[in-house]
Amino acid sequence: MNKIKNELIGTFAETKEWFDADNDLLDYIPSNDGWTIRQIAEHISLTNHYLLILIRKRVHKAMDMAKKIDYSDLLIDYDVDWKKLDEIGEHGSFYWNRPMHMEPTGTVVLDEVKRKLDNQLQECLNYLEQMPNGEGVLYKTMMSVNGLGKIDVYHYILFLSQHARRHNTQMKKIRKEFQNSKTR
Repeated sequence: MNKIKNELIGTFAETKEWFDADNDLLDYIPSNDGWTIRQIAEHISLTNHYLLILIRKRVHKAMDMAKKIDYSDLLIDYDVDWKKLDEIGEHGSFYWNRPMHMEPTGTVVLDEVKRKLDNQLQECLNYLEQMPNGEGVLYKTMMSVNGLGKIDVYHYILFLSQHARRHNTQMKKIRKEFQNSKTR
């Protein structure tokens, strides 16, 4: 599970770098009339909030199951399916109509978003620490995004990270467009 931990830490660090950008870049509206970097950061924290509600419940159920059954056979050839989730981390790789409650309002102060992201990272890392012996493989539920199907708790945590990675790529594209607009 160290790979997931490292992925989380790296992705969240990359996301938090955006908070040091100047306001002109943070508030730049891309040519496609999409979200600003400020709005994307808020969206990441909103999506994490709702994913963590699901993850929290799944961790609890997996830990309860681990107390009742021998799951050592499930761990023999177990590995996180990185390929299955790689596409989630690629901006524009598939279409998904997100729920309205994950739309940014544009009213959340950036420092508050940063604080939320810090807390969300810590919560994910805590869950990984709670499941050091593979307990997360025990509980699987459906993930409709991009047809992922039934995924376990570890994959849900990785999904959260890949979602942020997806938007980090989107923010890089916005920065490039912003920089190009300044050189014209």
